[in-house]
Amino acid sequence: MATRRARCTQCGRPMLVPMEAYTIPIMCFGCPAPERTNYPFVNNAPPFVNYPSHADRTRNQFHYPQAQSLPQRAPLPPSAYGNKRAVIVGISYGNQINRLKGSLNDAQCMKYFLIHKLGFPSDSIRMLTDDPEEKNPLRIPTKHNMRMAMRWLVEGCRLGDSLVFHFSGHGSQEVDTNMDEIDGYDEAICPVDYEYEGKILDDEINAIIVRPLPRGAKLHALVDTCFSGTILDLPFMCRMNRKGYYGWEDHRHPRAGYKGTRGGLAVCISACDDDGNAADTSAFGSEESAGALTFSFIQAMQDEPNLTYGRLLNSMRSTIRGAKEKTFGLNDQELTMNTRQQYAHEPQLSSSEKFDIYSKSIINDHVYVSPAIVQQHLTSNG
Repeated sequence: MATRRARCTQCGRPMLVPMEAYTIPIMCFGCPAPERTNYPFVNNAPPFVNYPSHADRTRNQFHYPQAQSLPQRAPLPPSAYGNKRAVIVGISYGNQINRLKGSLNDAQCMKYFLIHKLGFPSDSIRMLTDDPEEKNPLRIPTKHNMRMAMRWLVEGCRLGDSLVFHFSGHGSQEVDTNMDEIDGYDEAICPVDYEYEGKILDDEINAIIVRPLPRGAKLHALVDTCFSGTILDLPFMCRMNRKGYYGWEDHRHPRAGYKGTRGGLAVCISACDDDGNAADTSAFGSEESAGALTFSFIQAMQDEPNLTYGRLLNSMRSTIRGAKEKTFGLNDQELTMNTRQQYAHEPQLSSSEKFDIYSKSIINDHVYVSPAIVQQHLTSNG
């Protein structure tokens, strides 16, 4: 898709827009519509530094069909998809050297889980994958399509809505040019065309799916990728050691502007910390590869009713450790250590607000569907 450089008409933030966007006011993702409460980015970025990007390296010559530009449509009514809506993204990256084996399976398992376990209507789930059999150009996880899907996820959300964002693919860290990150790096997710169109930074993800959440709406994000600890840029990070003791770490930055919601609750469960790695493995006993985060999340949610966030995190970490021990054996040094770096490669929890993770339940009603049945269903249906 051809793009050009432009600036937001409200805050002046530089951005890329379609070539045909000449006749409409241009606003960045950090500037909501005029009638809403305004939480713009703080426009105090230092001068631009031209860091070498992945696109400057040798490119793989792939072509992905692009959706044609359509005229602007009026927003759907708030009740168009009921009070449950989900966006699922699974990217294997084709025949590239960094191909992932389990991402497409993760997406299929998550969709099945949401429909048969949590009661999500199938037409309320928008799934984007780079499966070779996917022929709809709007369902291919390009940067443009992923942005549109995330906007759709929160469009018209209101009190009582339950939203889910699931991503299984590659992640990365980028040098923070606007000085709003504590560690000096932005986290990012990689669309299928990231080598050409770029990555989606945590600043943008926060602006699209976190800040619009109204009071009484909930967003749960499950991000199965490397460097994903603060991928939603949420204000608070839960630090839990292997004994189960935890505390909330404040990630608000005076130069970052407001990164919370409009009163709703946003929770992110990520595969690892910002400096950690995620696992794509078949060590869980299945013939199919799967992301460790996605598999352990579904298993934990099935195995225990009325699961709290604390129990969920402990259960997921225990499942992943068990798979590592089965594959690599016990490590005496790991058993005696209890440092942050030791569990940087394990699931993490961040939130738009602090809460007691051992008393707050994720869902109240529990219907059992075993992980084996999920996998059996997917295998039998090709």
